[in-house]
Amino acid sequence: MIQASKTHNNRKPWNWLVYQSSDEFLNKYAPHYKGSLYDLGCGVRAYEPFFLNFASSYVGIDWGSSIHDTKADIFADLNQPLPVEASVADTVVCLSVLEHLSEPQTLLNEAYRIMKPGATMILQVPWQWKLHEEPYDFFRYTPYGLRHLFGKAGFKDIEIEATSGFFSMWVLKINYFTLGLIAGPRIWRAIKRAVFQPMWYIGQKLAPTLDKLDKNWAVESQGYYVIAKKV
Repeated sequence: MIQASKTHNNRKPWNWLVYQSSDEFLNKYAPHYKGSLYDLGCGVRAYEPFFLNFASSYVGIDWGSSIHDTKADIFADLNQPLPVEASVADTVVCLSVLEHLSEPQTLLNEAYRIMKPGATMILQVPWQWKLHEEPYDFFRYTPYGLRHLFGKAGFKDIEIEATSGFFSMWVLKINYFTLGLIAGPRIWRAIKRAVFQPMWYIGQKLAPTLDKLDKNWAVESQGYYVIAKKV
């Protein structure tokens, strides 16, 4: 398995399970990456080296006024029509972006427009996840909502997969909550971190095995992946 998130600077002791899961899903979908790949909401292009193992070219698009660092080839507001010609993309990816858009249908409509017939879109969104990048955190999507939005944009062969079961979701929630308790003088922060780090590690190691007890991941998943085609 190629470690897709190896350069991602958000991979921390309390959340590495998120990126391990992401690596597994992104590798699973590798047969879909081909030709000209467009990354909508590319940020610092953390996944560019991974995608170029499969696609022939990579184009990053993101908002120039984003609160995080951006190294885009094309700067554009993803809530608006994109300055990209129609039918140019063989693959479109969009990872942890849709929840930050006030007009998510516009992005999906535009993704469909810039895709060639037969092209594939791979999108990831959180579900059971805390508010982040505030105030630009607008939505959480159920599988039913995602299917509706993709279908409305014109996509076919829509497949939706939950990224975790109940236990991984709750371990990550607990880890982020306890992370917020690390405050006060330096010595107390060090003591709290020393206490919490073994708990973070053990929880994240056990959770994927415990997830096998969850027979319906979609109900309380950490998030979802969507694979859809333009026919």
